[in-house]
Amino acid sequence: MEDLSKKKCVPCEGGIPSFNLSEIHKYLKKVDGWDVKKNENDNFYLLKEFKFENFLNAQNFVNKVGIIAETEGHHPDIWFGWGYAKIKIFTHAISGLAESDFILASKIDKIN
Repeated sequence: MEDLSKKKCVPCEGGIPSFNLSEIHKYLKKVDGWDVKKNENDNFYLLKEFKFENFLNAQNFVNKVGIIAETEGHHPDIWFGWGYAKIKIFTHAISGLAESDFILASKIDKIN
């Protein structure tokens, strides 16, 4: 199976369709434990909650996610607190999911 973490996120400026459910499910098999959700406008996004032993570990994880996001030019929504971090990924320009969203999810999964 293709390792998406070795690919580079491609900036999206819109003008392309977001993934349909068939494409989403194909790519979901390439990432670990991410859920697909719909927002109030029926647009899909990826969501995953990570658990940690304390606040500092969650903060360190979030800082690593931030470095990856800046390097890739693809920025997730992040919530965190004592013992958890929650990451939401979608492509803002198309209000949905594209390959780069799954690439970012795969890179986040590789964080130790």
